[in-house]
Amino acid sequence: ARAAMVLVCAPALRVALRRAPPCGLVAFHCSARHQRGARVAVVLSGCGVYDGTEIHEASAILVHLSRGGAEVQMYAPDVPQMHVIDHSKGQPADAESRNVLVESARIARGKISSLAKLTTANHDAVIFPGGFGAAKNLSTFAVDGKDCEVNKEVERVLKDFHKAGKPIGLCCISPVLAAKVLSGAEVTVGHEEEEGGKWPYAGTAGAIKELGGKHCVKEAVFSLTCFHEAHVDTKNKVVTTPAFMCETELHNIFDGIGAMVKNVLKLTGK
Repeated sequence: ARAAMVLVCAPALRVALRRAPPCGLVAFHCSARHQRGARVAVVLSGCGVYDGTEIHEASAILVHLSRGGAEVQMYAPDVPQMHVIDHSKGQPADAESRNVLVESARIARGKISSLAKLTTANHDAVIFPGGFGAAKNLSTFAVDGKDCEVNKEVERVLKDFHKAGKPIGLCCISPVLAAKVLSGAEVTVGHEEEEGGKWPYAGTAGAIKELGGKHCVKEAVFSLTCFHEAHVDTKNKVVTTPAFMCETELHNIFDGIGAMVKNVLKLTGK
């Protein structure tokens, strides 16, 4: 009610809201102080866990990059989504179609570019959040498994950053992209057994091996015997963490993603 009163009493504010705040297109947060640090590209795959980017993972990545002083630019392929999921029902919305770049712009607060514009010359590292979009829109892994194809721009980006010796970070299901494109890359999606439902997507580890990658078992949580779990393939400069591949508390996922981001930034040398 209070918000409604503000809109009624402030016609200029109503106009501004209809036009959308220009600051969102200039900076991710208008009040953020610009820090010089590693320049990191974040590649999104839509907006929503079941048909796009996992929003909590994307947010965690952005928070940790901000804390690490990185400069961030977000990208997404300008292609149709494989399909649209009604997240309230967990079922496809057959009558709907959406664009990956347009949907990703929701997370990016409008500041996003087509993946075709992403180059290694302008960035020190690239990070791919998870979510089913990585397996549906960035690749066909959700449908084709080990025989999947990777979006051509995603494949180009992975190969270019690898060739340039610049680090690549991936979490949740997105490590399958590196396993497919970078033969022999070491990645993790957590455990290789479901363990009573704790690791519901454990079968992905086997698929990674079939794709030509090497899977390394890691936890999604912090313990006294190990650091926040992220696997660092120092040879290929590929850093991965399980994230929502594990059924665990959100703060554990946040911390695991933090370990991935921290290692990516460390590998940039900045």
